Amino acid sequence: MQIRDDDLLLVIDVQNDFCAGGALAVADGDAVVPIINRLTERFNHVALTQDWHPSGHSSFATSHPGSAPFQTIRMPYGEQTLWPDHCIQGAPGAAFHPQLVTERAELVIRKGFRPEIDSYSAFYENDRQTPTGLAGYLRERGLQRIFLAGLATDYCVHYSAVDARRLGFDTVLIEAACRAIDLAGSLDAAWAGMATAGVQRVNDLS
Repeated sequence: MQIRDDDLLLVIDVQNDFCAGGALAVADGDAVVPIINRLTERFNHVALTQDWHPSGHSSFATSHPGSAPFQTIRMPYGEQTLWPDHCIQGAPGAAFHPQLVTERAELVIRKGFRPEIDSYSAFYENDRQTPTGLAGYLRERGLQRIFLAGLATDYCVHYSAVDARRLGFDTVLIEAACRAIDLAGSLDAAWAGMATAGVQRVNDLS
């Protein structure tokens, strides 16, 4: 696939807590790092997202006495999966994977920093209304096609891809550069949702 100057590589949440030994490790998550580093060399425009939670965030199971990680509760904005404490602002787990090449990133979008609402998508908080500002940035820069890579396929990558399509961007998910949590059928649901939204799916860019 030919890379154009109006393309962006959007790298989702390749952070220590989502990799081996992390608080919310995605199986084989570290494997995306060399693939993403190789992809980064091919794109003129790269942006990163970074999960960035305050301590005691409302999406943490520890913030809801009697609850356990991976349970689902009802929040004012809808259903919310409860997670182990992860990606706490300034903590080592929130840092990018040490082998991830970040120097060529033109933008880092931090998300999940509002204590009362979680944020999977690079474009919107989980209320599906509060924007991160990424869409405006891309439009002002004239970037029209988004290639997604990172963690995890069925959560933050999935939500970002569907929102990118909803906002009118051509969207391509690079499957080899992603890994999934696959919680209770979440990966199959994510693939179906992305297909319905018109997200293009490729294994790799060779």
